[in-house]
Amino acid sequence: MKNPNFQLGLQTSNLILGFMVWVILSSLMPFIKADITLTAGQISLVTAVPVILGSILRIPIGYWTNRYGARKLFFISFIILLFPVFYISMATSMLDLIIGGLFAGVGGAVFSVGVTSLLKYYPKEKHGFVNGIYGIGNIGTAVTSFLAPVLATSFGWRTTVQMYLILLATFALANFLLGDRNEKKVNTSLTEQIKGVYKNEKLWFLCIFYFLTFGSFVAFTVYLPNFLVSHFGLAKVDAGLRTAGFIALATIMRPIGGWLGDKFNPFKILIFVFTGLTLAGIILSFMPQMNVYTFGCLLVAFCAGTGNGTIFKLVPMYFSKQAGIVNGLVSALGGLGGFFPPLILTLLFQLTGHYAIGFMALSEVALACLVITVWMYSQEKLVAMLQHR
Repeated sequence: MKNPNFQLGLQTSNLILGFMVWVILSSLMPFIKADITLTAGQISLVTAVPVILGSILRIPIGYWTNRYGARKLFFISFIILLFPVFYISMATSMLDLIIGGLFAGVGGAVFSVGVTSLLKYYPKEKHGFVNGIYGIGNIGTAVTSFLAPVLATSFGWRTTVQMYLILLATFALANFLLGDRNEKKVNTSLTEQIKGVYKNEKLWFLCIFYFLTFGSFVAFTVYLPNFLVSHFGLAKVDAGLRTAGFIALATIMRPIGGWLGDKFNPFKILIFVFTGLTLAGIILSFMPQMNVYTFGCLLVAFCAGTGNGTIFKLVPMYFSKQAGIVNGLVSALGGLGGFFPPLILTLLFQLTGHYAIGFMALSEVALACLVITVWMYSQEKLVAMLQHR
C-alpha cells in the first residue's frame, strides 16, 4: 500500500471538494433566488435536497469502499458530479434546482469512503485522530460558504458553479493517477455485514448521536446563509463569512474530538458535548440579539465538531469487522440529521411566527443523548468492574 500519510492527505482533499459541491446551492441561494423566483418553503426544500442522496448513499459507499477501494470510489464519484453541477449552472426553475441538487448530494456521500479506507493504514490507538484529520474535509463547506458569494458577486452565480467543473475533473484525474491501487479489500457480503450489526443497540445509539452532532453541523451550514440575510438583514458576503466561521470552528474541533477520544474515555467527552448542545438549544430558542445568537451558534459548532470526532472513535471499537457498513449507517443518519431541521424550522416559523419550538427540540434531543451516554458509560464501568473480579 502507498504511504499512509499521503493517502490521508489525498482523501482529506477529496472530502474538501466533495463538501464544497454539497453545499453549493445553500451558499449561493441569496443570489439564486434573485434570478429564480422561490418562496421561503421552496428555498428550504431546494437547500435541503442535496442532503438526501448525500446521506442515503453513504451506506452502500461505505460497503463498496471496503470491496473496491477508495481510489475507484472517489474517481467515479467526481466523474458523476460533473453532470449535476453543470445542470445546476443551467437551471431556470425550482425543479431544475431540485434535480441538480439531489444528485449533487454525491459530494456529501463520499464522506463514507475515507472513514472506511483510512483506518486500514493505521493502528487502533490512532483511529480517532486519523478520522478527525479526515473530518477536516468538512472545511469544504466553509470554503464554498465564503468563496462562492464572493465569486458570484464578481462573475455571477452560474459562472461560479461552472468553476467547480474544473476542480472536479482535476481531482478525478488525481485519484486515478495517485490513489492506492493495492488497498486491502474486504469482500464480506452486504447481507452478512448487516446481519452482524443490526441487532446491536450500540449501533443505533451511535446513529442517534451522530444524527444530532453532524446533523446540527449540516443543518446550520444549510440554514445560516439565507437566515442571516433574511432575519438579521446582513449582507450576502457577510452572512457567508459568518457561516464559514461556524464551519471552521466545527471543523477544527473534529480532529481535537478524535484525539480526545483516543486519549480519554470517549463517553466522558460525549457527556460534555451533549450538555453543551442542550444549553445551546435553549439559548437559541429565545432568538436573542445578534451577539448572543452568535454565541449560541458557536457553542453548537464547538460541541458538534468535538462530538463528530469522538463518535467515529467508538465505531471501530465496537465494530471492527463491519466497519464499512457501520460507518455508512452512522454517517447516513448524521446526514439525514441535517435534512429535517431547516424544513421543520421554516414550517414552525410559518405556523407560529418564531423559531423557538425548533431550537428547543434541538435541546431536548441533546438531553436525550446525554441520558443515553451516561447510561452507556455506567454500563462500560460495570462490565470493567466485573472483568477485574
